[in-house]
Amino acid sequence: MLGIDPGLTRCGVGIVDVLHDRRVSLVHVGVIRTPSDAELPQRLLAVSEGIAAVIAEFHPDAVAVERVFAQHNLRTVMGTAQASGIAVAKAAEHGLPVALHTPSEVKAAITGYGSADKAQVGAMVARVLGLAEIPRPADAADALALAICHGWRGGATAPDAGATGGLTPAQRAWRAAEKSAAKRRL
Repeated sequence: MLGIDPGLTRCGVGIVDVLHDRRVSLVHVGVIRTPSDAELPQRLLAVSEGIAAVIAEFHPDAVAVERVFAQHNLRTVMGTAQASGIAVAKAAEHGLPVALHTPSEVKAAITGYGSADKAQVGAMVARVLGLAEIPRPADAADALALAICHGWRGGATAPDAGATGGLTPAQRAWRAAEKSAAKRRL
């Protein structure tokens, strides 16, 4: 499972293996960096090439990308949206399924609280992965949180990863609520 926390200056990438019993192991974590004074086309190309290199090296089964949300800083949201588009396009280019998760979905999946702060998310990522330290910078921890969230929500491809036997009661309740909400929207 590849998680991508999109950004132009720092694009977090994290890969985890998620087993049917919810155990998670770290495969790779990193940050694709671009200089803020570089031209936009070169920055987007660097993000594209960085994501392609991670996909080529680790062959993930699926990609989870943070869904872009409105921010007060229009320049920041535009750069994030552009990097997000690159991530989704690279996944599609490699035939990988893509899921978009909001920051609150990821926070709720990792910490149990949709308004958790970055320190809480980072601490839980380290705990879930059995790491001695929180991955730095926060973009790296956020990418791992995305990958874990997607795997726990049934996006993993390990044998019977989507079966309810490997889910906690809270995850089964979450899945049932999602299905119920989807039916109401139809």
